[in-house]
Amino acid sequence: MNIVVESAVANDEAIRIEARCTAPGAHCPVCGDWSSRPHPSYLRSSADLPCVGRQSAAWLRVRRFLCANTGCPRRTFIEQAPGLTRPHGRTTERLRSTMDTLSLALTGRAGARIAAHIGIATHRNTLLRRVMDLPDPAPTEPRAIGVDDFTLHRGHVCDTVITDAVTHRVLDLLPKRDAATSAPWLAAHSEIEVICRDRAGAYVDAADAAASQAQQVADCFHLRQNIANSVKRTVTGHRPCLYELPLLEPESVPE
Repeated sequence: MNIVVESAVANDEAIRIEARCTAPGAHCPVCGDWSSRPHPSYLRSSADLPCVGRQSAAWLRVRRFLCANTGCPRRTFIEQAPGLTRPHGRTTERLRSTMDTLSLALTGRAGARIAAHIGIATHRNTLLRRVMDLPDPAPTEPRAIGVDDFTLHRGHVCDTVITDAVTHRVLDLLPKRDAATSAPWLAAHSEIEVICRDRAGAYVDAADAAASQAQQVADCFHLRQNIANSVKRTVTGHRPCLYELPLLEPESVPE
């Protein structure tokens, strides 16, 4: 990284670090041509990770370069510091990474409270936008999936959610809870070997019709529910066999 720190000023509340880029030139972000014709520079402020309980900011002096390619629609561009800044970014990359981790783990209000505790000034809506801006994970070919129903609002019609049983990531959301909707999705994923499902008959029919190669298993919740229901029926059926214990007379307390 071609950056030289020129000064660092600290007070009781914040730390200010000034630096400048020393690269002889930069690549145009549009055409990729190298340019070494700088124009006037300016100071760019980026919030950084807090240090010893104080907020810190990196003030980086960047230069504007003239693109050497006459056919490029971008006449001038600003140099970037890879690993430190990005176009139109107001935070350093390491602060952005920390906020992304907070937003994924705690989302809005809880993430904002933890961020304020460690010295990061942010808002809950900012953390929510971080989650929305993150790229979707790369699609995978799951070997084991979980199929269950869900609803966004109480009392509404149930839909179907399909998850990866290994990574616990949501793979897809289907609009209905029936075999006609689930079967095409299962047929398009012939690599599935295990289907973990509940006791709904629609999922049984879909798996039998479109994923006959997969082994169907019941999830842990319904296994426990089956055991609890069996124990309840057994105890209820043998209720006449139970007898009431005689009441014990309270022992007299000596005076």
